[in-house]
Amino acid sequence: MTIYPGELRYTREHEWVRVDGDTARVGITEFAQKELGDVVYVELPKVGDRLDHGQEFGTVESVKAVSELYTPLSGEVVTINESLNDDPEQLNDDPHGDGWMVEIRFSAKAELDGLMTADAYEAYIASGEE
Repeated sequence: MTIYPGELRYTREHEWVRVDGDTARVGITEFAQKELGDVVYVELPKVGDRLDHGQEFGTVESVKAVSELYTPLSGEVVTINESLNDDPEQLNDDPHGDGWMVEIRFSAKAELDGLMTADAYEAYIASGEE
């Protein structure tokens, strides 16, 4: 049984993307949250920030480490998940749902082609290349 929803796309940096029209909701994967451990703080960009593909857009701090977040798509931040300020544990509790981080109005649809399917992401994790 897969824990990686098939409607999402994934990156080698362990972010996921849910596309809806010209916007994409972004979060971290189940794998990433397990590796991090208990999340205690999340730093996100501001609404209106412009991001380029692969650019660092924030950090996640856990009891184990601080990890950078990288944008999977170029575009403008249109929404951030404000609830993470008070409840960063949502990243551990529901990483593919309520634990989403930002929504980006993406500007380069071709960048979607570089994202992995759920099956490809699971194979990537299983390969140990991460």
